[in-house]
Amino acid sequence: MLSARNQLKGVVKSLAIEGIMAEVVVALGGDQEVVSVITASSARRLELEVGKTVTVVIKSTEVMLATDP
Repeated sequence: MLSARNQLKGVVKSLAIEGIMAEVVVALGGDQEVVSVITASSARRLELEVGKTVTVVIKSTEVMLATDP
């Protein structure tokens, strides 16, 4: 269990591991996606691969919102 309330279920759309870092694109449904950059060792420890279901946890000191004009 986590204290963070901002949790989104998604599926790994792409995974690019280069050197010590990994870029993970998570599809949330429709045309929405979230990109996360984590360490390559974390990606391996989580056994990430395209198609795997994951939970995106967002814990931040700043979140920006925008509206259409």
